[in-house]
Amino acid sequence: MEKTLYQRLGAKSGIAALVDDVIEAHMKNPVISARFLPYREMPQEMDNAKGHLCDFFGAGSGGPEDYTGRSMPEAHRGMNIGDDEYMAAIDDIMATLEAHGIDEQTRKDVLMITYSLKAEIVRQ
Repeated sequence: MEKTLYQRLGAKSGIAALVDDVIEAHMKNPVISARFLPYREMPQEMDNAKGHLCDFFGAGSGGPEDYTGRSMPEAHRGMNIGDDEYMAAIDDIMATLEAHGIDEQTRKDVLMITYSLKAEIVRQ
């Protein structure tokens, strides 16, 4: 039986580790760091954001998590995210997946999903 995307990402603990490292990468990325660095001073908001991201990735990849956060358009409305920022975020995600030893097919699957969300995120 073929593993689900959720299982290939390491299930709950694997996704949590990925989310931690993706956020850290975003904070170091000069294209998008200004959007993420303020969270360092707001640990409760950081924990909430990470929890929503874990649930979003878990539910979206076939896991048992229940995502109860805002929709992508709602979460990004008014942020005026450009293509350069969107691509910077995707680059961070892809680099983090590779650093965690996630196989190429799984990285491609995640890339397809992230691209499918672009219209809901960019310039909302």
